[in-house]
Amino acid sequence: MKIALIGATGFVGASLLREALTRGHQVTAIVRTPAKLTETNDLLTVVQGDVTQVGALAQQLAGHDVVLSAFNPGWDNPNIYADSLAGSKDIEAAAEQSGVPRLVVIGGAGSLFIDGQQLVDRPQFPAAIKPGATAARDYLNVLKQNTTLDWTFFSPAIEMHQGVDTGRTGHYRLGTDSPVFNAEGRSIMSGEDVAVVLLDELEQHKFSKQRFTAAY
Repeated sequence: MKIALIGATGFVGASLLREALTRGHQVTAIVRTPAKLTETNDLLTVVQGDVTQVGALAQQLAGHDVVLSAFNPGWDNPNIYADSLAGSKDIEAAAEQSGVPRLVVIGGAGSLFIDGQQLVDRPQFPAAIKPGATAARDYLNVLKQNTTLDWTFFSPAIEMHQGVDTGRTGHYRLGTDSPVFNAEGRSIMSGEDVAVVLLDELEQHKFSKQRFTAAY
């Protein structure tokens, strides 16, 4: 499979890159700063790209089987809501222009539902990440209106961050619009296993024009 990966130097993106290459897929990593990507592999092509330049990005995406987006403008970005939403829309537009049929987006857990309410709207939701999480929720609503692309939106576990050090287990359970909880009542997964979930989806194609989630 020929994968165009956006955001390959981020926490999730780096795991996605390693998993895709390990499985023998050809990957074009489209990154803002190529010097940050030290991975070397005959299956890997690294190109400098800017998601806001839709026409140029479309040319870089053309010829791939799927666009896999781990785009994030940075959690410390004071304009994260606007930049995240605009960047996600630009990636979607570029994918459409490129002729690539499939777009897989890594979003956030904030749009998952508990008792009919989305996590991002619950009073206990962490204020520090609420703007970025709200942007991911709002972009999912935009993506649902797309009738051109074969899209998939992935919401990770509630606890999916660099502090989750379970590594790559290869084991997980799937869900759709509500978090997956373990016996201890936690929704948790490592970045390495998120990559397993996403590469499995790329290969097995179970969630066409749907959102899904996963956790242990």
